[in-house]
Amino acid sequence: MQQKRAELLVLLAIGFAIKLLYNRLQSAKSVPVSKKINPKKNVRPGSIPKGGRRTKPSSKPKRGAKGVVRGRASDVSATPEGRRRKVDGVAKPSRERTRPSLGKGKEAPSSESGRIFKDRDSRSISEASANIPTNIPTKVSFVEIDVNHDGQRLDNFLITHLKGVPKTHIYRIIRKGEIRVNKGRVKQTTRLKEGDSLRIPPIRLSERTLDSLDGQKYSFLGKAVLYEDDALLIINKPCGMAVHAGSGITVGVIEALRAYRQDLKYIELVHRLDRETSGVLVLAKKASALKILHNDFKTNSLKNPRLDKRYLTLVKGPWQHGQRRVTKALNTDSRRHGERYVVVDPNGRYASSIMTPKSVSDAASLIEVKLLTGRTHQVRVHAQSENHPVAGDPKYGEQEFNKRMKSMGLSRLFLHAAKLTFFHPLTEKSTTVEAPLPADLLAVLNKLSLEAS
Repeated sequence: MQQKRAELLVLLAIGFAIKLLYNRLQSAKSVPVSKKINPKKNVRPGSIPKGGRRTKPSSKPKRGAKGVVRGRASDVSATPEGRRRKVDGVAKPSRERTRPSLGKGKEAPSSESGRIFKDRDSRSISEASANIPTNIPTKVSFVEIDVNHDGQRLDNFLITHLKGVPKTHIYRIIRKGEIRVNKGRVKQTTRLKEGDSLRIPPIRLSERTLDSLDGQKYSFLGKAVLYEDDALLIINKPCGMAVHAGSGITVGVIEALRAYRQDLKYIELVHRLDRETSGVLVLAKKASALKILHNDFKTNSLKNPRLDKRYLTLVKGPWQHGQRRVTKALNTDSRRHGERYVVVDPNGRYASSIMTPKSVSDAASLIEVKLLTGRTHQVRVHAQSENHPVAGDPKYGEQEFNKRMKSMGLSRLFLHAAKLTFFHPLTEKSTTVEAPLPADLLAVLNKLSLEAS
């Protein structure tokens, strides 16, 4: 028994010795080796990194500092460069960092020249502010709608009230809800009422947006006048010119006329035509006339015939319907590829057109369209819905038909506002204004052997 106990103790002693030897070998492997510490990498100058020696404070200033070094070398004279520049016991500041190059032969401006540029900017800003019209508010303002603007569209009112402000800016602040009527958000088409309280946010414009237009560039509009008196100005709008500025359009008919006819104290659009559409366009020279005609355009119908709007359009194929009234609701808010694309929709807005053939051939037909409503792209969409797309229409037309018409010299949308009959807002007399077909459209009709009258 005692012999077994002795053997057990010997075995335990051997095991203990082996374990002790193993631990010593492991500890010998883990002895720390002195490494060179990079003082620039996450080590504060003058500190003692773990397992290393005290690092010397760097004499180079940190990028962005001017003669100042973090840590113990914050005094300029403590740096080698500072010691070299020390004269008569006074440490001169270290040399300014070289100004960054802006290209071959160019340098960034010094602090002094920076002040000069700043002064120039201040002068240009003050000059620009001096050119800003006084009607543009620089802080929140409130306007009460009077009887002269009762029933006017919100966007038309703001365009008049905020003269000098780009229309893109006006439509942007309406969309963002910064324009409020009676403390509520509104759309650009909202009709104002007498007594409404209109909130207008601060408007800040640069000098560039206030540059005046050269009215002589738009003298061609003077030759396009069809009718003018004390209340109205009616022109034959050229194709390709928008009626007002907007997204991507800096100048429209209304801006051009204001620049060209500076004798007019008041001039506003009564209605709109598409950019590609030519023909009769009515503008008001008095707010009272504008209000009456706005209401006539809005309420016109067969039962209340205040207006008679006639368009001429060239459509695909032989028209075989005779005179036809097309009444199809339109969704004017739909979009395709981010752009407005009007579609026939039973849940859309009521729209009605009376289409009458004037001259018909196998290739195309000249149609007169009487509009009972004035929806966006109404003629073009109604014609498309009848399988007779308008010639030259890139949005709703047929590509092959457009190519054939282009080979005959058609380089635009064949849609022309030919005639407008209305009651004069001041005299209440029936007045008719006609705009003849442009020469390029007449030439296409001749090639198709179609009669214009």
